[in-house]
Parts: sequence; C-alpha cells; structure tokens
Amino acid sequence: MWRQLGRSLAAREGPGSTVVPRAGLKKYVLPPDYSDVVLPEKPKLKFMEKVPAVPKVRREPRRLRDIRGPSREATEFTQGQYGILALGGGYLHWGHFEMMRLTIGRCMDPKTMFAVWRVPAPSKPVTRKSLGHRMGGGKGPIDHYVTAVKSGRLLVEVGGRCEFGEVKAFLTQVARKLPFPAAAVSRDTLQRMREEEEEKRLHNQNPWTFERIVTANMLGMRKYLSPYDLKFKGRYWGKFFLKHRV
Repeated sequence: MWRQLGRSLAAREGPGSTVVPRAGLKKYVLPPDYSDVVLPEKPKLKFMEKVPAVPKVRREPRRLRDIRGPSREATEFTQGQYGILALGGGYLHWGHFEMMRLTIGRCMDPKTMFAVWRVPAPSKPVTRKSLGHRMGGGKGPIDHYVTAVKSGRLLVEVGGRCEFGEVKAFLTQVARKLPFPAAAVSRDTLQRMREEEEEKRLHNQNPWTFERIVTANMLGMRKYLSPYDLKFKGRYWGKFFLKHRV
C-alpha cells in the first residue's frame, strides 16, 4: 500500500522526485474560558407580581410616547452574554412575563446558566369597561397592568458557562411569542448590528434621505408630519422601527 501511495505521489510531483509519506497534525480549537463567569445564588428568573404593591394606583391615559422611539435604558449587557432584544415598541402584560419565565426556566440548565430580568414588573394600569356597558360614565375601572417597552431594549439576559448555540433555540422561541418583533442576540451580534447600521448611514449612496427632504420642506410636507417624525428622522413610525430607512 505504501509503495502504491509513493508512486502516486511521485507521479504528481514529477519524475525523479522522492516523497516521504508522513502523518498530519490535527489542530483542535481551544475551549472557551469561563473563569470570569460567576453564577448568582438564584439562577432562574424571579416571579413578577401581577399587581403592583401600592395602596392606590392612578388611572393613566394611553400615551403612545411610552412605546415610541428608541429606548434610552437597558440597551447594553450587564451580567449575561446573550439575551432577547426588542425590535419594536409594545406592552408586556403579566402573561408574557410568565411565558418567558417558565419557558426559559424549563430549557436552561441552572447548574451552568443563569437568567436575569432587564424590564420591571407591570406597573402601568390599563382600564376597560365591562361587556355591554353603555357609553359615558367616566373612565372605566383598571383591568390589568402592563410594562411599556421601546425599541432597542433588552428584555432578558442569559449567561453562564454556555455557548450561543445552546440558548439561541429557546430564546428565539420566546421572542416569537412576544407582542412586538424581537430577536435573540449575543454581545457580538448586537455589536455587529449596530456597526452595520452605522456603516449604512456613513456609506449611503442615495442623496435623497428623509432628513434632507424634511429639512428642505419639499412639497410642503412639514405640515403633514408630527414633531416625532422630525425628531427621529422617520425611522420610528409609531411603535414600529423601520430598518430600511437610513
């Protein structure tokens, strides 16, 4: 067998060449280092109360500014390496918190993983009148409580001695059940998303951007736009984040 192998190699190299068969060295990828990971005492998500613990809650109006525009808080990772990122605005009620807590608690390994909340418990009251109630009579009673979430906010962080491939499946499953678009991200993918957005903004070849058209007041469009459109440059339309606009 070795004689046939030497002849085949010599035929490839050319006449008069001598080839010595030798074994190759296999290079293995070094395992990740988790020496700096510290697991908390309670690795699972804590239970969120359905009703805030206050003596009396004031009935508030439904304000769209609670979920409009980019989030200014909870936009960076603090403890974990992976999480769920909100790609739009919306409200989370108590059922969504329980769905996230139970799904992540069943799928994660508490011996090597942990999860923490990045959103507060439901505190904004939502009123609703009973079925068949006549119009009028003032604002209805409080039905349930919600948490307002803006685009770009982290909802849950997951970390520990694990890779992104181990947690991506159940984080994506949770993100699909939320009332607004969301995605499972890691520290690297979140940084890559922001770099791509900045690159699109710097290397945009279309000169007719939304900001330029509005600033020049072409066709008198300023009277049809709201102050939020001028502030966010048309990227945040209501509770939605428009990715295609630069």
